[in-house]
Amino acid sequence: MEVRKALTCVLLAVFLWAGDAQDSVPDSVLNCCEGDVLFLLDSSGSVASYEFFRMVDFLKDLLLPFSLGPEQVRVGLLQVGTEPHLEFGFEAYSSQDELQEALGRTKQLKGDTNTVDALLMARDRVLRQGTPGGARPDLPRVLVWLTDGVDPGEVQEPMARLRDEGVSVLVVSTGHGNYQVLREAVSPPAEEHLFFVDIDDINIISDDLRSAIIEIIRAERLQVKSVTTSSARLEWRPVLAGTGYYDIQFGPIRTGQTGGTGGPGTSPGTGLGPFQRITRPGDASSAQLTGLNPDTTYRVTLTPKANLEFLNSLHTTFTTQPVNPPQPEVPILSTVTISESTTNSVRVSWGPLLPHLIQGYQLEYSALPTGPLRIVSVSNRQDSTVLTDLQPDTQYLLTVSARLSSGRERAMTVKVCTQEVLPALSDLQLTTMGNESVQLRWRGSYDGLRGYWVTWEGGHSQRSTLYLPPNRLSTTLNHVPSRARVCVSPVYRTARGEGLCCTA
Repeated sequence: MEVRKALTCVLLAVFLWAGDAQDSVPDSVLNCCEGDVLFLLDSSGSVASYEFFRMVDFLKDLLLPFSLGPEQVRVGLLQVGTEPHLEFGFEAYSSQDELQEALGRTKQLKGDTNTVDALLMARDRVLRQGTPGGARPDLPRVLVWLTDGVDPGEVQEPMARLRDEGVSVLVVSTGHGNYQVLREAVSPPAEEHLFFVDIDDINIISDDLRSAIIEIIRAERLQVKSVTTSSARLEWRPVLAGTGYYDIQFGPIRTGQTGGTGGPGTSPGTGLGPFQRITRPGDASSAQLTGLNPDTTYRVTLTPKANLEFLNSLHTTFTTQPVNPPQPEVPILSTVTISESTTNSVRVSWGPLLPHLIQGYQLEYSALPTGPLRIVSVSNRQDSTVLTDLQPDTQYLLTVSARLSSGRERAMTVKVCTQEVLPALSDLQLTTMGNESVQLRWRGSYDGLRGYWVTWEGGHSQRSTLYLPPNRLSTTLNHVPSRARVCVSPVYRTARGEGLCCTA
């Protein structure tokens, strides 16, 4: 995690004192933030015990640097099962020792994946501001959903209600989650709040997820609310204690502008168009921005002005609403399927095929966890392609994107697995040892070998089997009738390799 070493967060110093920044901030996020963070943890039967404990260990590492308490960060944990279970609420723990111990005691619920009921409990009992045991008023609230992505249910509506009520939603998926559903669940920007990762590599996202949470609950946070086509409400935490005033400048960001001297009423070299300036008294904590253009991105700068002190400015951006809300869209990319998987190739198919709406498709894929990204472009009249030159027995993360004629894009992400290399058995020898006894010898010792599977027909045409470990290259079988067929096959992680057979 990148720590801003000039940042010193104390209770009353939400804005940084210029020239008074410390250079010795510890390797943590101590005292940086104030807000309530609820973790929605998939604890259902679709999550293997190993995966569940990996998620819990990930949470312990993720939360360890934060300062906890009534004036800082508060954490809650809500488990998803057949019935939701609030493991602990925001008021339960105010020290890291207590929190880490509580996480270590967390047990998996198993049962069904009833995410919808868990979201309703989160909204009504935990994240609702001003209620006993609920979130604190006027402070940021964050919901972090950890899921294996298996059958989450109809989560779109409860997630949308949480976002509408000011809750920031982040999602971590460790399985085959529906990309479109999860993308719609998170708060924008999705590229910073939606994480797909294999459970064995989940720790590689710790820094990015922690940074995303910090950006939301940082104590110096400047918020823009109630955005319309022509206005927006700016809110901040007051730091002037009734003295001085706040200077507010805002203006549109010009697309593609990289600098210049600017003219009257412009901000030179910043990419801003003509800006407006308003002021608010020192006891204010909000301002109404009016006279805005629809569907336009604005940059806002808020500077506290005091007689004897200089406080750092805060910045944020927001986009006004378009005049006409977007119309319901045709399902552009609803299915992605994988077939014909071999050791070094797979066929990817998608649909529906809509060449009159789509300019083309793009496939981006890389080996998990950190393989190089490869990109393939496909015609808008093609609904499948074969990815080649893949590594055997490897998981890939694949995103199929449809580029619309309007310039917008739709995408789905899936995991793809190539087949394991399965070398065949070589040189099987059968030697008669006596009445109805034979000795088998063979050559083996292949990479990835798990053992050998021996089959033969016993008396009364009954089929017998024997499993041997990979270090055994021979065995003796008794009670093998004359002319019985004896076979030996190598066993690998995912399947059997081609074996050899002899007749006794």
